[in-house]
Amino acid sequence: MTDHTVSKPMTHAKGGLKSGLYVVATPIGNAMDITLRALDVLMQADKVYCEDTRITKKLFSLHGIQRKPDSYHEHSSDHVRAEILYHLENGLTVALVSDAGTPLISDPGYRLVKEVRDAGQEVFSVPGASSPIAALSIAGFPSDRFLFAGFLPTKSAARQTALGELVDIPVTLVLFESPKRLTGLLKDIDAVMPNREAAICREMTKAYEEVLVGAPAELIETLDANASARGEVVVLIHPPAARERMSEADVRESLRVALQSQPLKTAAARVAALSGWSKRDVYQLALTFSENVDE
Repeated sequence: MTDHTVSKPMTHAKGGLKSGLYVVATPIGNAMDITLRALDVLMQADKVYCEDTRITKKLFSLHGIQRKPDSYHEHSSDHVRAEILYHLENGLTVALVSDAGTPLISDPGYRLVKEVRDAGQEVFSVPGASSPIAALSIAGFPSDRFLFAGFLPTKSAARQTALGELVDIPVTLVLFESPKRLTGLLKDIDAVMPNREAAICREMTKAYEEVLVGAPAELIETLDANASARGEVVVLIHPPAARERMSEADVRESLRVALQSQPLKTAAARVAALSGWSKRDVYQLALTFSENVDE
């Protein structure tokens, strides 16, 4: 049975909030996608720290919040975290926001939250928009189990290695990518995970929200050469289909062909994706071909 109990507000002598760090989600595109609770916390908190003050000031202006946020980002020094802890130790309320979405999801904040908890101070979630969850809800891919892998390496070889580590996991994969590197990522998905559908979710919650679904090669052809999407693009990769296990002779032949044009790790991952064998077993088999294989 679903619990519909509404908890009582946590009170504090100042501002109606209990002292602690409030991790506040903000819109990922549409400025109206902010919760009433988030607005209340941002108006009442003693201090607000954000990733980029220019972006947060625009959000504040849209919602009539008249205050000046302070900066906290991934390059912030220990001094800034010490300053925030000082505020909390003196009974103040501090809100943390990122440029868009839920802080700490590929955004700054992990070290701060850990230090606040280690210091015995409370941390509260003010949930809201999250682009990985938004993408999963509209792409039509299995969403009962998924793995969020964030941003993969920017170089193709390293990116293919990272994809090879994910190839056997039987869940929907959720990635972030820059529009400028999107085509490169799709090419690497096609190389390492053949026969897997992908979904491109961009401009989410905005006027030109778009979801493209298909084989990576098809998506590359569909994407505009001069795509104007800004910020992050969410890329989903469909879970692998159940496969019949290849014979060892067939796996050896597939490896022989793959190793003619690909590094050992990439070739092993590609063959594993097609063969029903584990990536580890295929890799061990590939090592037997020659001690001089260039990895």
